[in-house]
Amino acid sequence: MAFAIHSTDDGRVPGLEYLPAGGLTPKAGMLLKMTSGALAAAAGADKPLYFSMAQREEACETGELIPVIRVQEDMILETETPSGFTAKAGDKVQLSTDGTGIVKTTGGAAEVVFTTAEKTRVRIVEKTVQAAT
Repeated sequence: MAFAIHSTDDGRVPGLEYLPAGGLTPKAGMLLKMTSGALAAAAGADKPLYFSMAQREEACETGELIPVIRVQEDMILETETPSGFTAKAGDKVQLSTDGTGIVKTTGGAAEVVFTTAEKTRVRIVEKTVQAAT
């Protein structure tokens, strides 16, 4: 399961934008970033900018426009909880390599808001920057 929009602060339905994809195979709920003028999966500590509304079984042609929603700071996103996940509310975790979930690694842009053994809700924030020692 990829991400689903759980809520926004004011209950609004975010508008669609159509942006060029970079040869990826989009899945509805995949978190995306912009790289070299095209959408790519956000992964690891990336701060995703977009939420895919497109669902494809094959890769898009480079430059093909796909529907996305801009990630807003008041959006709460829900996804499956990874096995062995021990993060708690307030912890920041990273995104999976395909942008469709979270992983146990800390230090990312996904801040845990709520978690159970089955589902975790996050919001996208600035990633934690480690201070130099």
